[in-house]
Amino acid sequence: MKITIIGPAYPFRGGIATFNNRLAEALIEEGHEVTIQTFTLQYPSILFPGKTQFSEEPASHSFTIKRTINSINPLNWIKVGNKIKKDKPDLVISRFWIPFMGPCFGTIQRLIKKNKHTKIITIVDNMIPHESRIGDKAFSSYFVKPVDAFVTMSQSVLKDLDLFDTQKPRIYTPHPLYDNFGEIEDRNKSLDKLGLDNTKKYLMFFGLIRDYKGLDLLIEAFASNRIDKEEYRLIIAGEYYSDKEKYTQLIEKHNLQNTIIQADKFIPDSEVANYFNACDLVVQPYKSATQSGVTQIAYHFHKAMVVTNVGGLGEICPDGKVGYLVSPNPESITDGILKYFNDTNKDQMVENIIQEKKKYSWEILTGKIVSLYNQTMKKSH
Repeated sequence: MKITIIGPAYPFRGGIATFNNRLAEALIEEGHEVTIQTFTLQYPSILFPGKTQFSEEPASHSFTIKRTINSINPLNWIKVGNKIKKDKPDLVISRFWIPFMGPCFGTIQRLIKKNKHTKIITIVDNMIPHESRIGDKAFSSYFVKPVDAFVTMSQSVLKDLDLFDTQKPRIYTPHPLYDNFGEIEDRNKSLDKLGLDNTKKYLMFFGLIRDYKGLDLLIEAFASNRIDKEEYRLIIAGEYYSDKEKYTQLIEKHNLQNTIIQADKFIPDSEVANYFNACDLVVQPYKSATQSGVTQIAYHFHKAMVVTNVGGLGEICPDGKVGYLVSPNPESITDGILKYFNDTNKDQMVENIIQEKKKYSWEILTGKIVSLYNQTMKKSH
């Protein structure tokens, strides 16, 4: 098929851009012709909480990425929509993660549909945003209307979709494995690269820091006097997208300045492996969630996880098998951490992770996209 992906991609950074790049590779491996249409302007700087929207890494892809979309310019949406309409791809795969993109993508999709040929399948990361704003519902409804079918990566998002559409084909498939961040290597070697002491045990919080991700819960859990501060360290690897001061005060309140290691930056792709190879346990203390790419990086590096049982996290982290599911409160998170270090057969858990991660191949996702496409074709004949 001739396929166009619409959404973040290189040179933009972040989970969705990484995902789209990897999805394009998987589709090309299966013989499809793929182009990504990404942004000239993704967010106006007033709406972007981080330091930069762009990757500082060199490009590593061999497929075509065109920077064409301006998320706030309606004249641009018409131009891009008409251009894709004329190109007549068989399939457009769009991404939906935030209602802000509803007017832009909704308009582009309406114009594409006028060619009476292209089918539009959307991969929905969130139907209801983690942080709500005025206009969310109207923007999301506008986006959904021209879409032919939906893919969600958690059951909770599949359910949320019913608020906007109950008729169109949809399919749930878990977030595939992030296998593009390098190889598993010796823990001590990675600790050396990060300048860390190899006699300590390391917990890690990884990813952009937003309030819903519950880093405060993890800091409180780590502060517990049940965790020996001589023995354990907590790595916080990620850029603050919410008020850093709140977390700094919490660390000072519990006097954890010497036992928490902060890599306060967006971790570039080339450094991700160092952090995952170095840590012993990945902790995701989220207060709310849909699905998580961090879990799928942990799987790739064979790392056990403690995750809170919110949103779709429990669906991809079977309790006691690849880690522990806990309640989103400090006490439970501490319990999960200590259960892993004190009562777990770690070699057996790695074996379980190796088996479990087979469920998360890119072929499964591409197969489901193609079957949805075939379903929409049947409906229109």
